[in-house]
Amino acid sequence: MRMGLSQEFDAAHRLPGYDGKCSRVHGHTYDVEVVLEGPVDEETGLLMDFYYLKRALRSVLEELDHRDLNEILDNPTAERIAERIKAGMEEQLLGTPAALVSVKLWEGKNKWVMTG
Repeated sequence: MRMGLSQEFDAAHRLPGYDGKCSRVHGHTYDVEVVLEGPVDEETGLLMDFYYLKRALRSVLEELDHRDLNEILDNPTAERIAERIKAGMEEQLLGTPAALVSVKLWEGKNKWVMTG
């Protein structure tokens, strides 16, 4: 079974070494979607309680929300932000039967990257 959750966060960044407007500090409202996969528990009928999944994703995004991402990542491209979220979610899911399938990160509207 698969399940997913999306959540928004806001952050600023600049892309060092980039030749264009994105080399200057600017902000985005990011939308993150995580997809998990695993067995449905026979007793509860759940793969994972959405409450736990929301709490796990909030915990990972807390580091990034309303922050200057250049203070956290050397080159905070959408790809690297998604990788950071993926690593955080994998850590949050340790000890659960759920596995992270993907992280999809929208940088504003209509632009996204996705981990495999």
